[in-house]
Amino acid sequence: MNDQIGQHYLDDALHTFRDYKKIAERAFAQTSDEDFFQTLDPESNSIAVIVKHMAGNMLSRWTDFLTTDGEKPNRNRDMEFEMLPNTTKADMLAFWDQGWQCVFAAIEPLTADDLMKIVKIRGQDHTVLQAINRQISHYSNHVGQIVYLAKHFKSGDWQTLSVPRNRSAEFNAYLEEKVKSTSRGDRLDEVMDFANKNRET
Repeated sequence: MNDQIGQHYLDDALHTFRDYKKIAERAFAQTSDEDFFQTLDPESNSIAVIVKHMAGNMLSRWTDFLTTDGEKPNRNRDMEFEMLPNTTKADMLAFWDQGWQCVFAAIEPLTADDLMKIVKIRGQDHTVLQAINRQISHYSNHVGQIVYLAKHFKSGDWQTLSVPRNRSAEFNAYLEEKVKSTSRGDRLDEVMDFANKNRET
C-alpha cells in the first residue's frame, strides 16, 4: 500500500476513534448516575452495559493486536451484558478509559506497512485494515446507542451534540466564515462550538 495513503488512513482512523470517545463522554456528562444504569425495557441495554461491553471488546481485540487472536480466551463476553451489584458509574468510566487506552496503544505505533498484515478475530483472517474498519463500525453503532439513550433520559434538557435542528444553513455559513478568518479545525469541535453558541431555547 502507498505509504502516504496508508498513513493518512491510520491518522484518520485514530481521529475517528477519538471523536467517538468524545461524543460518548459528552453524552455521559449529561447523564445522571441513575439514568446511566436505566433500561428502556427488559430486552434493552443500559448505557452502563454498553460501556462495559465496549470496553471488554476493546481489551480483547486490541491487546497484543498483531500477534494474538482478537477474541481472547479469557474474555467472558456474556458477562459484559450483566451489571454486578454495587457497580458505580465511576467504575464503568474507569473501565471505559482502560479500553480506549488499549485501542490507542495498539493503533498509534502502526505504520502503512502493517495495514496488509493478517490478524485473526475468532480464528478468521483479517487484514489490519479490515480489523480496524470492523471496530470503527462496531463502536460507532454503540456510541449511537449511548447518545440515543442519554438524549431520551435527558429529554427537553438535552444539549445537542450535533448541529442544532433547523440550523444547518447557519452552520454552513459558520464554517465558511471560519475558513476565511482562520482555518478549519477539528470537525467534532467545530460542531460542538457552533452547537454551544446556538442552543435551542
